[in-house]
Amino acid sequence: MKRIKKSVWLPALLFIYATGMFVYFLPKNSEVGTTEKIITVAVAYAIILALFFMLRWKERLAKEREEDLKKNK
Repeated sequence: MKRIKKSVWLPALLFIYATGMFVYFLPKNSEVGTTEKIITVAVAYAIILALFFMLRWKERLAKEREEDLKKNK
């Protein structure tokens, strides 16, 4: 069985959660303007995207370190 990488499942889970919260809460909130709502959604998705790339970078570095240790033995 192939293991799903953390860089995939964590951002995917956060994306689903954030989307659900936006769909549920943003239409009910009449105190905030449309521009602020759009900016909030965009920033949240940008943070999730940044998390995805950071986790992929960390996994790549860990894999390189592991290969380097095997190579040096």
